[in-house]
Amino acid sequence: MTTVYRVDKFAVPDPAREEFWRHVRRTHALLREQPGFLDDVLLEQQSGPGRFNVVTLVRWRSADDLAAARPVVERAHRAASFRPAEFFARAGIEADVANYTEAGTPAPAGAAGAPGS
Repeated sequence: MTTVYRVDKFAVPDPAREEFWRHVRRTHALLREQPGFLDDVLLEQQSGPGRFNVVTLVRWRSADDLAAARPVVERAHRAASFRPAEFFARAGIEADVANYTEAGTPAPAGAAGAPGS
């Protein structure tokens, strides 16, 4: 199995910061309970010119484990009446999200950019 890293970068305006972190912490608490979750880190920019001021990283045992967590999170968001896209639009949050593998490691079959995908 190839370890997969989910890296989400966000440009979060200061007025949305508190609400944003509340949603992130709730989501990551759920992710930590999922099969295949290895670890995570939540980062907030302290200096530098980059436009993304928040980065979250979750390391998964496999692409299948990452994929299996998605519907669990979606159900939890629905149960909490949380609609991420609407919140981001209302709060002016910009997101850049992607899955990564370690450099030199073949992409999992079926992953974007993998041979045959």
